[in-house]
Amino acid sequence: MEERKKQVLNAIIKDYIANAEPVGSRAVSKKYDLGVSPATIRNEMSDLEEEGYIEQPHTSAGRIPSAKGYRYYVDNMMQREPLTSAQRHQVREIMSGEFSELDSFMRSCCNMISRLTNYTSIAAVPEQGRGNLLNLQLVSINEYQVLVILLASTGIVRHKLFELPLPINAEELARIEQKLRQYLVGAELKNISYDMLRERLYDFQRQDKLAEQAFDLLEQTLTGETAHKIFTGGIMNMLSQPEFQDIEKLRSMMSIIEDDPQVEKLLQTSDSDQLTVTIGGEMPVEGAQDCSMVVANYFVNGEKAGSLGVLGPTRLNYSRTVSLMEFIAGELSRTMSDKDKKSQE
Repeated sequence: MEERKKQVLNAIIKDYIANAEPVGSRAVSKKYDLGVSPATIRNEMSDLEEEGYIEQPHTSAGRIPSAKGYRYYVDNMMQREPLTSAQRHQVREIMSGEFSELDSFMRSCCNMISRLTNYTSIAAVPEQGRGNLLNLQLVSINEYQVLVILLASTGIVRHKLFELPLPINAEELARIEQKLRQYLVGAELKNISYDMLRERLYDFQRQDKLAEQAFDLLEQTLTGETAHKIFTGGIMNMLSQPEFQDIEKLRSMMSIIEDDPQVEKLLQTSDSDQLTVTIGGEMPVEGAQDCSMVVANYFVNGEKAGSLGVLGPTRLNYSRTVSLMEFIAGELSRTMSDKDKKSQE
């Protein structure tokens, strides 16, 4: 693309991101000092429209960026917005806090991301987590309900409450707990699966019917409908975006965010440390084509541990959001790696 066309496209995108109003040639000429007349800018805009980088809304004489225009901007022109000291401080303050309870910590991270970006934040954490199983506890709520609590060597606690098909008394529950501890304490959480339990407890299963209940307890605790646990923050931020004043668009996006398998699709990336930006029609979920997504992976000692994402309109402030997400993912990787190393000492 010729340099002047780049300048005009860059000006249109910056102005539309800031104001959510179609941009005319006169506004570009006045605000961005490109050194050419409004007539020349109109000609460049006409070419950009013909090439599919900008488009004209039905009710306006101005132009707005297309998904193709945003993609070209992100790949070729975008300059990352420097973070302020206040932004860095907010991130590090959250990271320096205690996070023995993973769910609470990830909710805090999502809320922080949504505050800093003014968009909706999403995080995915592998259900089974990291580290070794340090302790296991079965707590009877009543004869049909049991709370399973797993303590990892990282200090992170996982718990799940579920219903039993048959009643179980305290003595039986204690026997299951003892047997599960015997076989599982010290094992890596990521390696604890239903198949592994069946293999390790095969002999026990033949001797004691309680083993089948033990299998069910652990399977329900360690697995779910999705491979990851999903956290969100700032969902109400969607209401402040002009694009979602259309109730049907808002309803469509809310239904996606409330569907964990759909959210997992939105967060799917490679295992690399490269941040990804998905725009408009590139979105992998039907009904999300009016949105863009910025996703960054975070790592624990070099191994991918989960993903963080920001979901907003295609008119997303890519420059600021990319800078924030790269910094947050890096800080989270460092914090969790330090925590993991200390747990191994």
